Amino acid sequence: MSGPLEGVRVIDLSAVVSGPMAAGMLADQGADVIKIEPPGGDMSRRVGPAKGDISALFMAINRGKRSMVLDLKTDRARNILKKMVMQTDVLVENFRPGTMARLGLDYEQLKEMNPGLVYLSISGFGQDGPYAHARVYDYVIQAASGFADAHGDPASGDPGLLPTLLCDKLTALTASQAICAALLARHRHGQGQKIELSMLDASIAFLWPEAMYNHGFLDEPPAPVPEFGANQKAWKCRDGWFTAMTPQNDEFAALCQGFDRPDLVGDPRFATMEARRRHYRELREILEPIALEKDVNEFVNLLVREGAPVGRVNVRSGLCADPQVRHNATVSRYRMQDLGEVQLPRAAALFGTTPNPDCLQAPHLGQHSRELLRELGMRDDEIDALIESGAAA
Repeated sequence: MSGPLEGVRVIDLSAVVSGPMAAGMLADQGADVIKIEPPGGDMSRRVGPAKGDISALFMAINRGKRSMVLDLKTDRARNILKKMVMQTDVLVENFRPGTMARLGLDYEQLKEMNPGLVYLSISGFGQDGPYAHARVYDYVIQAASGFADAHGDPASGDPGLLPTLLCDKLTALTASQAICAALLARHRHGQGQKIELSMLDASIAFLWPEAMYNHGFLDEPPAPVPEFGANQKAWKCRDGWFTAMTPQNDEFAALCQGFDRPDLVGDPRFATMEARRRHYRELREILEPIALEKDVNEFVNLLVREGAPVGRVNVRSGLCADPQVRHNATVSRYRMQDLGEVQLPRAAALFGTTPNPDCLQAPHLGQHSRELLRELGMRDDEIDALIESGAAA
């Protein structure tokens, strides 16, 4: 047994991050994921440090897949894909709205060949509407979804962009969950279905619970409260940084004990969570000089023993050496084909009876084209002619 999704076949037509990461999570859990790439390959092969045609970004979200090159602008390639769809459980695409229909590969046409197909279509803003045909990347959605405002500078009011592909990745998480839900529905009712998911919708749903809590009540709304996390900032020590969140009174008492200022617990300025919000700057002025005199590891350990929720800020270069990360075996080191030793995080969820496969390999461009064409029953001379025509590679 090679994972909870063993036996599920996925065609991944998507590119860059949102779709490929969603399909990659299915591969991490044992699905047979076939990545169909255009001539030249997925753009993510060229993002960040790379060895040959495999970048670190591509490797992280496409491991465990088989790669096939098809030029879907040609009839021969589209016919090959249609044959593959007949043997497939899931198709993932993130083309701009209307592209799949123009290619003759939209859900309405493919479901005639395979009524059980789960067809996931990811878009930036939606399949229709005023922005539907606009080009989209992560920072566009960070702006449109409210993330840039939520992560802005409270002092200046300037919006802030997180220097990660936040919206792409949370869309991938939403997509992979939706696919599994649709597969369960098919198991129960026997029919596949189309799933439409926009990055905008996924991002707003992800942002909403705490970042929009001042906008939830419409009928006689209560008085607004400070935006969630508006007063949060890291604490600086002599040799590093840590963060703390102490919403409950006993947690705040533990923090004060660790700072050797138990007297602050009885100070009316800090007696409740609401009071601490109002007088946050005064609290920082008292405690910041104390933190600056401490070594971060020793101080964090002390605060943890006292019962305060704190975490040392791990720099990226040292993340894999964190004791809990090492204990959890969160990051695996293994050899990947001709790339040498690599390190990648394992799939986060640990399954008790259907463990995820280990040491998954990222494919070179078109590495499995011939293998997959043979699985369709094509002879070697037919494959040679197809490749010579440019429809496959």
